[in-house]
Amino acid sequence: MQITRQADYALRAMVFLARQEPNQRASTKQIAETQKIPPSFLAKIVSQLSIAGLIHTSRGARGGVILSKPADKISLLDVVEAIDGPIALNDCTISPASCDNYSDCPLHDIWAETQKILVDKLRNTTFDKYVR
Repeated sequence: MQITRQADYALRAMVFLARQEPNQRASTKQIAETQKIPPSFLAKIVSQLSIAGLIHTSRGARGGVILSKPADKISLLDVVEAIDGPIALNDCTISPASCDNYSDCPLHDIWAETQKILVDKLRNTTFDKYVR
């Protein structure tokens, strides 16, 4: 399993925002430049994160992007799922009925257990851990 480049960029943008002073907005230009994210790609990411309720955006001279809640209330899982959707190591871990071999598959349990460990780790890791 590999997260998408878009999710990686979203995570880097969120780390950048978490490192800002409280109530300090960042411009998308500033985020794109410092995090080496193509501006057009960042615009789509910002839109998705805003729709997911993870950031607030505003236009104008005092506009910019800011976290919608404290960094300790936003998990890596929140961001990855906002961009990529639910994490699935295999189709059977999301929808067991989609697998013809589900009832006698010797591998299902290891896929499900590994996915749970990954999801739990991402859920329990919040952005305050990345603030300097």
